[in-house]
Amino acid sequence: MQPIDVVMLTKNSEHLLGRCLDSIYQNVPVKNLIVIDGFSTDRTLRIVDRIRQQRGNVTVLRVHGSRAKARKEGIARVTTEWFMFADSDIILSKDWYRNARENIRADVGAVWGVNIDVIPNMHDRRFVKVQQRIAHQCFALRGGTHDTLIRRDLVKEIEIPEELHTYEDAFIMNWIKNKGYKTVVGEGIYCLHFKPPENWNPKNAVLGAVEEMRCGLVYSHNFVYMAYYPIFMFYWAMQIAFQGVRGLLPVTVDLAPAKDDPKLDGAKLEFRHHRR
Repeated sequence: MQPIDVVMLTKNSEHLLGRCLDSIYQNVPVKNLIVIDGFSTDRTLRIVDRIRQQRGNVTVLRVHGSRAKARKEGIARVTTEWFMFADSDIILSKDWYRNARENIRADVGAVWGVNIDVIPNMHDRRFVKVQQRIAHQCFALRGGTHDTLIRRDLVKEIEIPEELHTYEDAFIMNWIKNKGYKTVVGEGIYCLHFKPPENWNPKNAVLGAVEEMRCGLVYSHNFVYMAYYPIFMFYWAMQIAFQGVRGLLPVTVDLAPAKDDPKLDGAKLEFRHHRR
């Protein structure tokens, strides 16, 4: 398989970064890992340096500013025909890149893997199916870059407004569509998204929602997505409410593969949440 560059944005990402990077190197042929760090103050850069010493193909650039600026800096350093955006808090499905390539066509500019938020203490697979439907709808309305394969030539000259700290992913997907290419949900690829523990704090969740609405309405003019936003907010509020009940307990999240889904590597991750 042809190796590809992987662009990852980090900022205080230590809670899952080691496992995330291991997952990427296991399931993607990485030519260069390009880490754009927002001046982390935790162990993030030490974890990245460990991978650099092991693999030797890691570039780190520290950037002040929005995610829009960080993504532009990452794209500018890509050298491969296709490259991948990967979040720093995900675990990829097994053989992610091999399966993603099956979705590439002449008219495809981006292939996205379904993003599944992992909620500690939640083991109901019916709820996971609801999550998948919501994720599909989110991508259809605004795009996403959690685990996304992108054709470099389509975005090498992109100009993302720097005020887009969120919705920069929507801007990228729309840019690709305006070039006459499709952005597709990949068949058989996904990632498990482990949000940082502080994201389950209601105050931080509200601040994040305000930022989403500000960027969505004022800068992106993504009015269709905003019309659906109350539904998404209800879904996220249910997650936070659930964590409010269970959040004080140390838990083990069992990621053993489902019987009907052999592609997912088994794993166990420890979480401890605290009220703030």
